[in-house]
Amino acid sequence: MMGVGKSTIGKKLAKNLQRKFVDIDEIIETKEKKTIKEIFENEGEHYFRKIEKKITHEELKKDNLIIALGGGAFINTSIRREIKSSCLSFWLDLKVESLLIRLKNIKKRPLLDEDKLKKSINKIYSERKKIYNESNFRIKCNAMNKDEIVYKIIELYENAKNKL
Repeated sequence: MMGVGKSTIGKKLAKNLQRKFVDIDEIIETKEKKTIKEIFENEGEHYFRKIEKKITHEELKKDNLIIALGGGAFINTSIRREIKSSCLSFWLDLKVESLLIRLKNIKKRPLLDEDKLKKSINKIYSERKKIYNESNFRIKCNAMNKDEIVYKIIELYENAKNKL
């Protein structure tokens, strides 16, 4: 979900595990030479999702990466299928109230209606949570700081890796 801290946690996690970190949204913005919001405004969501799918599949083929997906990427069936067959996935879950605080002044989120922020966050969260729940692991982030989240992911990752 947008605003949960995927990039922040991903960077810390990559540093701890000595892996490369990639943020799919950043790759898209670099390749398109536009912000995500500009892509949505000028090209539309369909165009963005097409690029997101292509770039995500390219990155998923690489080894030893920590990947921060865009909030809507896991909703895509082919991306989700690829992740489930080749990776471990973590859903960083944050209560809507916390998301509201984090997203209230952010203007770069194309799917949020700034005038009806709570309603739009609730709608997106409720539409996506069932699919997010298909992740290998769900981390309830509300009562945890960044380091605790990173160490929880490492613990789950190490335990899963040892079972293979």
